[in-house]
Amino acid sequence: MFAKIYSPKKSAMQSGRSRKNVWLLEFDETKRRSGDPLMGWTSAEGGDASNALKFESKDAAVRYAEKNGIPFYVVESQEPVREPKTYSDNFAFKRRQPWTH
Repeated sequence: MFAKIYSPKKSAMQSGRSRKNVWLLEFDETKRRSGDPLMGWTSAEGGDASNALKFESKDAAVRYAEKNGIPFYVVESQEPVREPKTYSDNFAFKRRQPWTH
């Protein structure tokens, strides 16, 4: 069973950078999920898929996986490119794009 090491992205409801330095080690689902015919709930045979371990750095997560013999792969996080803008740029004389409203 492989493990994925990644840094989670912020949610749509989050504007800050509170989870920037958190790395997760999460196991991939290898067992098929089945549905309960009576209640309609889904369940898996193993409980490993629902567990995620938190680490302060990517190196700590990699060391843990190597120490315990867990095969893993790392998903690098990509920081979004932010271009600085000001409100007055909307009304600049040398505006590059036409006003579309």
